Amino acid sequence: MEKKVQLTKKDRMQVAWRSQFLQGSWNYERMQNGGWCYSMIPAIKKLYPNKEDRVAALKRHLEFFNTHPYVASPVVGVTLALEEERANGAEIDDVAISGVKVGMMGPLAGVGDPVFWFTVRPILGALGASLALGGSILGPILFFVLWNLIRMGFIWYTQEFGYRVGTKITDDLSGGLLQKVTRGASMLGMFIIGALVERWVSIKFTPVVSKIQQQKGAYIDWDHLPKGAAGIKEAITQYSSGLSLDKYKVTTLQDNLDQLIPGLAALLLTLLCMWLLKKKVSPIVIILALFVVGVVGHVIGLL
Repeated sequence: MEKKVQLTKKDRMQVAWRSQFLQGSWNYERMQNGGWCYSMIPAIKKLYPNKEDRVAALKRHLEFFNTHPYVASPVVGVTLALEEERANGAEIDDVAISGVKVGMMGPLAGVGDPVFWFTVRPILGALGASLALGGSILGPILFFVLWNLIRMGFIWYTQEFGYRVGTKITDDLSGGLLQKVTRGASMLGMFIIGALVERWVSIKFTPVVSKIQQQKGAYIDWDHLPKGAAGIKEAITQYSSGLSLDKYKVTTLQDNLDQLIPGLAALLLTLLCMWLLKKKVSPIVIILALFVVGVVGHVIGLL
């Protein structure tokens, strides 16, 4: 009885490591095919001792492939299982292997963006940025370490899941599981983006609505402060106690908006940009438009 060839954990780890360079040779004709073929080389060498079989397998995996670079790992796992079965005599042709790859890469591409780009990365980025703004070197280090641990862990374990389950993984992802994961990740991503809008988007309308002279004693009388350091100390003390810096209380349009709904203008601007993106307006056009509006608004005294 002929001994079956089987991929060891070491072989699969080599494939997982290589799959991190999936977009290393990205091209407009077949997109990620070069990186995909590069990832499969350790398994192909192990499964097919014959040179002709190796060449045929490499050609088979140089076909078009494109999905989110991290969620490609379960597709890699399923493909490894199919190639292993084929090398051991199972009736699996090129069409079957290509069909599984094409059938999985589309739905998984829709999962990768909301999970990684719109959820995990913004959360870790916000955490690292908060620490960095506070002067801590742990900010960028924490982001780099956590991001790569999550990314590499996901690649390895989902590849192993695909390898164990084999072709049955397509049944799992074609039903309600895929929809639930996509919807949940999208909702969480939108929640994070909404929380960051107030912090990262800033709009200030500068037109003056009112200018009222305050009563004496409600503001700092700079003309009667002591000279030198004593005067600075007295000014700080009075300001800390609630006195205004100027005898005129100026109320801008932005002050009134903040009293009604703080951050409303920033939220409306964000929603406008999202609407324009949904209408297929180029992000470059949106960026240039915001730049022009900002400059013109400042010149005319609106912003």
